Amino acid sequence: MNIAIIAHDAKKELMTQFCIAYCGILSRHKLFATGTTGKLVGDATGLEINCFLSGLQGGDQQIGALITCNEIDMLLFFNDPLNPKANEPNAYNLLRLCDVHNVPVATNIATAEALIHSLERGDLDWRDIVNPKK
Repeated sequence: MNIAIIAHDAKKELMTQFCIAYCGILSRHKLFATGTTGKLVGDATGLEINCFLSGLQGGDQQIGALITCNEIDMLLFFNDPLNPKANEPNAYNLLRLCDVHNVPVATNIATAEALIHSLERGDLDWRDIVNPKK
């Protein structure tokens, strides 16, 4: 699976700790991230991460483009709803794209853990249901 990782500034450390905890599962998938988040997570975990621009420079829009092209299978976006900053990625636009393209998304650690455990069990083969092979 192709998994995208984004975290607002106040949630970058939480995302890093999450990825350390689930490094074994994440290592079996292709990872994409906005620049700063990807660098922090990659440095802490040793995971290979395809980094885009930082969110401020449009990295979230690059990930949004991949979602639109059905090239992202899951989005982990640790959002900071209590302290939004004008220069951070807009959660609404990415969540809308995930809804339109049936991409599972987690905006907090509880949901992210549920998705990761489902991924580990093989429960996320939803594309076969939405687009059955003929």
